[in-house]
Amino acid sequence: MSDANDQELVVEGSEAAGEPEIDIGLSKALESYRRLAEVNELTEEQQEELEVRIKEIQERDVIEIDTVHEPQELTSDKKILIGPPVLTRFEKARIMGARALQLSLGAPPFIEIPADARTSLDIAMGELEKRIIPIVIRRVLPNGDYQNIPISYFK
Repeated sequence: MSDANDQELVVEGSEAAGEPEIDIGLSKALESYRRLAEVNELTEEQQEELEVRIKEIQERDVIEIDTVHEPQELTSDKKILIGPPVLTRFEKARIMGARALQLSLGAPPFIEIPADARTSLDIAMGELEKRIIPIVIRRVLPNGDYQNIPISYFK
């Protein structure tokens, strides 16, 4: 077996001279993998299988830079594509908090104010139950794609 410490880091530009670039991190990881196999005392057949797997790992292409993805809006008519078809408790809290703040700062309510309403939060809850708040939820995927969902689309 080759020792990872014997290998040197090849400077960029030497590939043109025909020398392959050696990744020290990969070499150390494969050497650790070999040591784990030695601890388990593998049979000859298992050792050969391990060497084949190590060779496959060494020959893999390493993607160092991911291509730039431009976030896109996902659109659908009255269909929720991202997340559950109902408002999550976090979305409800955020909507009610934002609407209650608007009401407390003087925004006109969209419903008849109930007699039992004591705070702007009670009015915001009533508006949310009737789904008439003009707020849109933006749900985002890990790659940056998003969907803007009006409150009326939720169940």
